[in-house]
Amino acid sequence: MNDRSSNFLSLFASSSTLICCALPAIFVALGAGASFASLLSVFPFLITLSSFKVQITLFALFWLVVAGFINYRTYYMPCPADPELGRLCALNRKRSRYLYYVSVFIFLFATIFTYIIPMFL
Repeated sequence: MNDRSSNFLSLFASSSTLICCALPAIFVALGAGASFASLLSVFPFLITLSSFKVQITLFALFWLVVAGFINYRTYYMPCPADPELGRLCALNRKRSRYLYYVSVFIFLFATIFTYIIPMFL
C-alpha cells in the first residue's frame, strides 16, 4: 500500500467516525434534536451505523496508525535527483502529511464528541 492510498483510507475512516458517531452528539449538544430527527428521516442508515460506533472507531484508529506509520516511513525517503521530479515528490509528501493531519483532527474531533462530551451532558 502506498502513502497516498493509506492517507485517503484514513481520511475515509475518520470521516465515517464523524458521520456515524459524532454527528448525533453534536446535534444534541447544540440543542438541535428536532433537526437531527428530521435528518434521520432522510438518512435512516445513520441509526444502523451508530450501533456499530465502537467498531467504526477502532477501524478508523487502526487505519490512522497504519497511515501514520507509512507516512513517517515515506516522508524521509530520498526524492528523485531530477529537479522537476524532486519538486513534485516533495510537494506530494507535504500534501500527504497535511492530509494525514486532517484525518487525525477529524478522528479526534469525532471521538471527543462521541465518547467524552456525552459524559458531561
